[in-house]
Amino acid sequence: MIELDNREALGAEFQTLAQDFLKAAKAKGATAAEIGIDKGTGLSVAVRMGEVDKLQYHRDQGASISVYFGHKKGFASSGDLSPKALTDALEAACNIARFTAEDEYNGLADPELMAREIPELDLYHPWDVDAARAITLAQETEQAARDHDARITNSEGAEVDSYAGLGVYANSNGFSGITSSTRHTVSCAVVGQEGSAMQRDYWYSSHCLPARLEPAAAIGHKAAERTLRRLNGRSLSPRTVPVLYVPELAKGLVGTLVSGISGGALYRKATFLLNSLGQPVFPDFVQLSERPHLPCTLGSRAYDAEGVATFDREIVEDGRIQGYFLGSYSARKLGMRTTASASGASNLILHDTGQDWQGMLDALGTGLMVTELIGSGINMITGDYSRGAAGFWVENGEVQYPVEEITIAGNLKDMFRDIRAIGNDVDLRGRIQSGSVLIGGMTVAGQQAG
Repeated sequence: MIELDNREALGAEFQTLAQDFLKAAKAKGATAAEIGIDKGTGLSVAVRMGEVDKLQYHRDQGASISVYFGHKKGFASSGDLSPKALTDALEAACNIARFTAEDEYNGLADPELMAREIPELDLYHPWDVDAARAITLAQETEQAARDHDARITNSEGAEVDSYAGLGVYANSNGFSGITSSTRHTVSCAVVGQEGSAMQRDYWYSSHCLPARLEPAAAIGHKAAERTLRRLNGRSLSPRTVPVLYVPELAKGLVGTLVSGISGGALYRKATFLLNSLGQPVFPDFVQLSERPHLPCTLGSRAYDAEGVATFDREIVEDGRIQGYFLGSYSARKLGMRTTASASGASNLILHDTGQDWQGMLDALGTGLMVTELIGSGINMITGDYSRGAAGFWVENGEVQYPVEEITIAGNLKDMFRDIRAIGNDVDLRGRIQSGSVLIGGMTVAGQQAG
């Protein structure tokens, strides 16, 4: 079983280390200080064509520290948690701070924003799996994919990963907190061939609770099905058509929004969503919520990387931006207040407009369903968007044939405003929960007529 030995004792030990560090930092003249201490253990197994390709045990630990001399900041880290190593790291951070220019926006988060009541988020669920069982599970997953169809001719392998971690964060504003969590993943990728055509695809399941992982056979079959449906793809002639993003890619659109309204991009004026607070960026039916306290959910957290209490909030309401993603530094730069986002977003939920998967295909009508994006052709300053893509051509709500070697292009401002529907086929893996998203029109270009 991958778990942390004596988790409660380990947490108490780390809290003592943290408090000793804060006292030492004060003794060296620091006006403020903070420390994060983490330890994790994990197991990673990979098989390919039935044979073990990788077997790794992970045991990681480290500390990250920051000290402040007024508005001067010094940072250091250590992979050694011994008192001497932490003392050396503190000395290094103090030296850096003394010779660093002042920045009036540096400092800890405001004391009144610290998390004082920590909700139980139920994130720690060790998996009763050892190396032998993990290897067998990976083999079962891969074999299910290979047995699915004779056209599955090769494999990139199946993997089983299990991780358990504990972290302590403390600062000189009187905050000290402990978090512990687990994450388990089973994945598979295979290659299919029909004549001269070859394709590969994958599937995976991930959760903090082992019982909520998809069965090995289901993961293997899904990987095989996704591979086979891509065989004998065609390109398309240039055209402007509706585009349907499948859920796992629609989450990327939400991620792009998050990047565009995050503190660093905003204060650097490096975003196409500058001054968007309160502005209509989406159609009025679009709603995006942040729910950081969902139990047994991978993206949940009680506080951010600065100890600030997280809270439910609406990011987009009736199509209008209601909140940014700010840590203390960026909030001060912008003359605003932190949104407890020093660790990024927590459980973003894009609310659906009621359509199931077939309903989304019907809403698409005739156009492109995108299932893979290639490259990172996004200009966050202008919003210009151009990505390599693959997927399926759809007519009258029915999938006609696979499509490959194309690009899709538009501008994110126009794409966001042109969202037509959001499916209830929600992908729950990760910190962003979204169904499929239909955009009314994008430029599609390939090498030949479709």
